[in-house]
Amino acid sequence: MKTKKLALIHTVGWYDKSVVTPFVKPWLERNPDVEVVNIMDDSLLAESLAHNGATNEVIKRIQFYVLAAEAMGAKVAMCSCTTVGEATRIARQYSSIPVFNIDEPMARQAVKLGRRFGVIATVPTSPAATVRQLNYAAQDAGVKIKTQIVINEKAFQHLLAGEIEQHNALVHREMDKLAKKVDVLVLGQISLAQIQHEVRVPVLQVGHSGFAEARRLLDLPRPNRNGAGPATARPVTAAPASGSRRQTIACG
Repeated sequence: MKTKKLALIHTVGWYDKSVVTPFVKPWLERNPDVEVVNIMDDSLLAESLAHNGATNEVIKRIQFYVLAAEAMGAKVAMCSCTTVGEATRIARQYSSIPVFNIDEPMARQAVKLGRRFGVIATVPTSPAATVRQLNYAAQDAGVKIKTQIVINEKAFQHLLAGEIEQHNALVHREMDKLAKKVDVLVLGQISLAQIQHEVRVPVLQVGHSGFAEARRLLDLPRPNRNGAGPATARPVTAAPASGSRRQTIACG
């Protein structure tokens, strides 16, 4: 019996390939008491890319979708896009349910592993958002960090064209080069979550840690208005199941 509801907010039309199939379906198999609903507006990322970051209008729409999640009866809302992380952070100030971005748990884990971070991205708006999450996590942990950023936009164009091997090869090459200079590699985009490539340092990716945090928040006795702040970080084993219901709001 499904007794809890998780709302996912997506910013790309291909979220089924990037989020639902690799993460939601297996997670639901291990969490049969949870129903997942999907809210999608692919204009969010497009507008953010066009303006080098989330605009005031994007921030406002994220707030609307969080309110929609509440109206659906969701107990927790998670945004799956790194680029709009700051919009998620603002939206949770006005929410009666926990709201967080999928990369926040990853950032908290990262500052436990090192102080020099290499951020790899294929979308130009992504690294600034990832670095911001790392800085928030470092501030909460009371540590100082350094970050280096590499952006390979050609890889993202290959991904959009369905040329996965070419996309992965370019990302692997960037990982090999950057790993020589840092303590930890951080792949903050959900589109990089399925990259499998070993280097000399730990590689952190979004995905499983986000759904583990969602499970933890769903189990809270009452909504936490502050969402996924530093006090929410607790090791949880990620889990998988089927039956993700697609309740799509297509506004783009």
